[in-house]
Amino acid sequence: MSRHPMMSEKLKYEIAKELGVDQVVRQEGGWGSVSSRDCGNMVRKAIEIAERQVSK
Repeated sequence: MSRHPMMSEKLKYEIAKELGVDQVVRQEGGWGSVSSRDCGNMVRKAIEIAERQVSK
């Protein structure tokens, strides 16, 4: 099974920074250190961004 990233690393970091999760990623060893709740919040934010772009 091939895995293709749905979000660019840049977008993930931008969202993480906005939500205050970027320090966890940087200090605690990557994306695997981010809690499920924070990952869900990041996905929600990414969907909001995508919906805004589609509606333009």
